[in-house]
Amino acid sequence: METPLARTPRWRRPLSRSRGRWTAGLAALAVLAGAGTWNAVADDGGPAVHRQDRMLKTDGVSLDTSYFTAGGTGRRPAVLIGHGFGGSKDDVRAQAERLARSGYAVLTWSARGFGKSGGDIALNDPGREIKDVSRLIDWLADRPEVRLDAKGDPRVGITGASYGGAAALLAAGHDKRVDAIAPQITYWNLADALFPDGVFKKLWAGVFVTTGGGCQKFEKRLCAMYERVAVSGKPDAAARALLTERSPSAVADRIKVPALIVQGQSDSLFPLGQADAMARAISGNGAPVAVDWTAGGHDGGDLETDRVQRRIGDWFDRYLKDDRNADTGPAFRVTRTGGVDSTDGAALTRGASSDTYPGLDSGAQSVALDRRTETFRNPAGANPPAISAVPGAGGGLARLSSLGVGLSVDFPGQYARFESAPLDKPLSVTGTPTVQVDVRAGHGDAVLFGKVYDVSPDGKQQVLPSQLVAPFRITPAQQGKPVRLTLPAIDHRFDAGHRLRLVLSATDLGYASPAEPTTYTVTPTGTLTVPTAPGLRTAATALPWWIWGLPAAAAVIAALLLLTARRRTATPAPDPALADVPLQITGLSKKYTRTGDRYAVKDLSFRVEKGQVLGLLGPNGAGKTTTLRMLMGLITPDDGGIRVFGHAIRPGAPVLSRVGSFVEGAGFLPHLSGRANLELYWQATGRPAEDAHLTEALEIAGLGDALARAVRTYSQGMRQRLAIAQAMLGLPDLLILDEPTNGLDPPQIREMRDVMIRYAAGGRTVIVSSHLLSEVEQSCTHLVVMDRGRLVQAGPVAEITGSGDMLLVTTAGTVAEPLVEKVSALAGIGSAVRTDDGRGLLVRLDGATPSGLIAELVRLDVPLTGVGPHRRLEDAFLTLISGGSA
Repeated sequence: METPLARTPRWRRPLSRSRGRWTAGLAALAVLAGAGTWNAVADDGGPAVHRQDRMLKTDGVSLDTSYFTAGGTGRRPAVLIGHGFGGSKDDVRAQAERLARSGYAVLTWSARGFGKSGGDIALNDPGREIKDVSRLIDWLADRPEVRLDAKGDPRVGITGASYGGAAALLAAGHDKRVDAIAPQITYWNLADALFPDGVFKKLWAGVFVTTGGGCQKFEKRLCAMYERVAVSGKPDAAARALLTERSPSAVADRIKVPALIVQGQSDSLFPLGQADAMARAISGNGAPVAVDWTAGGHDGGDLETDRVQRRIGDWFDRYLKDDRNADTGPAFRVTRTGGVDSTDGAALTRGASSDTYPGLDSGAQSVALDRRTETFRNPAGANPPAISAVPGAGGGLARLSSLGVGLSVDFPGQYARFESAPLDKPLSVTGTPTVQVDVRAGHGDAVLFGKVYDVSPDGKQQVLPSQLVAPFRITPAQQGKPVRLTLPAIDHRFDAGHRLRLVLSATDLGYASPAEPTTYTVTPTGTLTVPTAPGLRTAATALPWWIWGLPAAAAVIAALLLLTARRRTATPAPDPALADVPLQITGLSKKYTRTGDRYAVKDLSFRVEKGQVLGLLGPNGAGKTTTLRMLMGLITPDDGGIRVFGHAIRPGAPVLSRVGSFVEGAGFLPHLSGRANLELYWQATGRPAEDAHLTEALEIAGLGDALARAVRTYSQGMRQRLAIAQAMLGLPDLLILDEPTNGLDPPQIREMRDVMIRYAAGGRTVIVSSHLLSEVEQSCTHLVVMDRGRLVQAGPVAEITGSGDMLLVTTAGTVAEPLVEKVSALAGIGSAVRTDDGRGLLVRLDGATPSGLIAELVRLDVPLTGVGPHRRLEDAFLTLISGGSA
């Protein structure tokens, strides 16, 4: 018999009570395997975020994972973050680091068929992808730093967008160990999303398959289903059943954990109705639910990433950390457009909220429409189709729909139109309008597409809120009698004097319509019913930044001038002897605080010459980023000096125009393209356009057609490359790069290595801070090694690595395996292995001398071309920072 505790939802149980033991699947730990690597990402003044990359095997499939922790030694809750369809774990790295710094153990993974993970795409099949999630929870349960509620039962939450959001919902339904979820812009029933009312959403389905790498990347049943429906243009029962069984709705009665549901208003793929269904189901199970409608979605627009991630963090603080003071926000919030910022044309936003979720039909009001009968045709081949939502293209316009901007095309003779009288007062609609109509078709099913326009008083301008349309399939059995149509869920204000226009079209670009021509007849049999959600409270529109920013900036500047007046000294005169020296640092020091005795950098001195690629190395907290900040004039040293081409560095020093930098990333305007961001940045410098060398910088970026896309659509790696291209604008004499390969895949890392080498070959200088020792070893000519803020060693790479008991033997031809065995068997030789290219040996001496080894190699007729010391940079680095010998 089930105990009362077992029936109690986890979030309601007393904190001191043990949770029920969950043992199913623990045997799978035996098949979890793979070598891991540790990396760290941190500001030198903040806590380091440690990242462990590891391949985990489950059911014979390798999953590429990253594990993030930061600070402290105690146990902490865990969070799993899933990625969107077509992406990988790299897309959620920034959120993972953010949550790790907030005190969570965070695990990200690339789902089957994506990134470096193996397997076929099975669309969150419970027996595949969702089983994988349970195995990841098994792994977390075995980590000593993860908080447990019972043996094998970690305290864990799951979040993710789109595909990852559905995985969070499904995992909560299939694995009772999940304690809280925060799904974003995702689906409740994938069949309803792709086959709404029995109409095939062909454009989005095609994008879906293409984004996944083509039909061959999917499980065979899914590929066959897609091709069958795509050819027929009409989903069948088997197709609906297949997608439904892999949807969260299939386990609706088993999702009983606190859920923060974030859905996008600009989303023709997974519209707001999907979020409404999941909210009603989960809250019906007795779990806490909050719903948040953001401005963006799959069609584009502003996803409000920072705000949403803060709210997710608060949600997990409350339900994973048991912080009852955490502000989880209102039960319902919707983002609204509240004007345009005159400085950049961006839409200003404000939030409306209520203490309860109103659903999609709260506060219904009736709006009378024309009662005439209209007849129109479905054209042969359903061409040309009407245009409403276009995947990925409508979001920016959709966000501005309340400002009178929109895109929609209905072709004459292919639609019916019914209008209201002009409104005598404003009308705010939040939810799904409905209308009752009588529909008749010349033959077969009637496939219609319904939408409600906002029409200006003069009737010349119409706006389609969020560019959304709803499809309807009316069978012969439903024709000739009143049927109620549910239109797209929206949040839109219709101003006084405007009209509501209901349009029912025979075609739509995003959907499959019958190819055979026919005639449709439509008559409204009732009013248009619109929900108004009267409990919503709208916040004031945020002020443009310049209204408060300029006075605030002036006050800050005045305060800084007062505080620094006593310390101000004359800028040292340029040193002619250093005019050709890119960088000389002398006795540089910087304390963490002015009153403490802890140094971020202490008595640092080194010099960099023209043509060098200098690697700045050190463990986390060594002072690398602090040094680079001082070099860029971003912070002031407590002692010592920095000279660039003989000029002392001060904030705003003119010589900084000869320095390009990529430190802590770049701030791009998300709504502008990559090219436009670079052009705008260069304009801000006030230098002539021809001095930018924009073409060379764009070649370095290697973004191709993506340069024309909005930066908000970029992956982390794409933003990284764009930022480095920005640093190279003007081809500065000194280029400073702080972790330039973060977010880049191996081919891009190799490309970046070549870029740095080519850049310095022209007589310019590159300083690069990186934790990838193998890349530093291959790309840098010189090194500066720091530890605990101090210089450990500086010099050429070959000088630092060229010691120890390992010798590199190069030969004129390929080394045969029998020869390797003979060398290994020589007296005084510890080991001998072939180099990667097969034309050399790495020989470890164990008593023998280099001269003795050479004599033996000559005796064995080895065609020697060189013998010299060899030690990996990693070995040298560990030796230097540990103070011992490798």
